[in-house]
Amino acid sequence: MAEKPKRGSGGPPVGRRAMLGMLGAGAAGLATAPYLQRGWENFLAAASQVDATGLTGLLPNPGGFRYYSVVGSVPHKDETNYALRVTGLVERSRSYTLDQLRAMPQTRVVHDVVCTDGWRVAKTPFDGVRLADILDDVGVSSLGAAIRFTCFDGAYSESLTLEQARRSDVLVALNMQDKPITHEHGGPVRLYVAPMYFYKSAKWLSGISVTDKVVPGYWEERGYAVDGWLDDADRHGEGI
Repeated sequence: MAEKPKRGSGGPPVGRRAMLGMLGAGAAGLATAPYLQRGWENFLAAASQVDATGLTGLLPNPGGFRYYSVVGSVPHKDETNYALRVTGLVERSRSYTLDQLRAMPQTRVVHDVVCTDGWRVAKTPFDGVRLADILDDVGVSSLGAAIRFTCFDGAYSESLTLEQARRSDVLVALNMQDKPITHEHGGPVRLYVAPMYFYKSAKWLSGISVTDKVVPGYWEERGYAVDGWLDDADRHGEGI
């Protein structure tokens, strides 16, 4: 299991730390009891509506994933009201609907998903549009050096350098494990940055802005590493 990225003196989020002792071995037992998994995701989705602390991030989810949100309630989006806005230092700002994203060339990336909380889901397939293709579609200004991502939960943000964003294993993802990404997993559209810890793969993606410098994201402002590389990542290659 890969080590956690370095953090500042602030340490991990309070919600996760506070719940570790409360759940303990009980959470581990739930994670390994198949008959308890039925309906678990629905329970977590309901729990998140009243949990503004992010404590649900410690509860196990089907397939090894865990539901986590930094806010108490996240609106649902679908074909009728979803839009991905691309702005900033670009030649032409654009807004993409779900149908428009689905009509673009799709790329498949299969990689381990690794969270700083210590869990891993091996060889997880994601499908979607290469972020590089979207950047080419809007045209990046010569002043552009980084990308800032915002989300329709109203709170979360992330960032990548322009070089990182253009890697072939960085997707604006529409499918996960051969199914449309559910709301609980950050759908209908989320970022997927395969060579980095999963906090870099922002859920509920709604905005992409080209900036002249890296703007630290939600967890980076709270002590997480700005570059959340996995230990075995090829940091200079094309990814796939």
